[in-house]
Amino acid sequence: MSDSPYRLAVVVASTREGRFGPTVAGWFAEQTAQRTDIDVDVIDLADHPLPVNLSSDPGPEAAALLAKVSPRLAEADAFVVITPEYNHSYPASVKNLIDWHYTQWQAKPVGFISYGGLSGGLRAVEHLRPVFAELHAVTIRETISFHSPWGKFDENGRHLDEEAGTAAAGAAKVMLDQLTWWALALREARATRPYGN
Repeated sequence: MSDSPYRLAVVVASTREGRFGPTVAGWFAEQTAQRTDIDVDVIDLADHPLPVNLSSDPGPEAAALLAKVSPRLAEADAFVVITPEYNHSYPASVKNLIDWHYTQWQAKPVGFISYGGLSGGLRAVEHLRPVFAELHAVTIRETISFHSPWGKFDENGRHLDEEAGTAAAGAAKVMLDQLTWWALALREARATRPYGN
């Protein structure tokens, strides 16, 4: 089982007009394309708006929207959240996605890629860590952050600065290696002994 690729759900968190998230997602797609141990499923929240009124018994319209996302989260063995930093934290869209789900996150690892101004979005990541801990998910220590990245990538998500691009690719490898260890270990553990809280 551990030899088969694991399923990685990549969540593009920003839904803001003119957002930079797809550029970062394009860059990350290049990093994951080099690996044969990962099957990637990109969940762009701009394409999957969820209702803001949470319910334990969603109506037909809300259930139809959730049906496009919830099974993909459930099937994932690991997650990477690509998030900007808005007002010292993460966007409401990703919190809404998180709050609509519970068991889908349990006993799975979560990695982060952030972007923003001088902080590179790292405050958003630090706010997300305790949220995922509450959901019994394991967050990966190593992160990737892009500080003031606008104008530093081409239209395909390639870094224009070769040295910075090499450093970012190195950071991606470290994070993905850690994520892979946790994804495979926890996938085997869930298969052997279903997780309960």
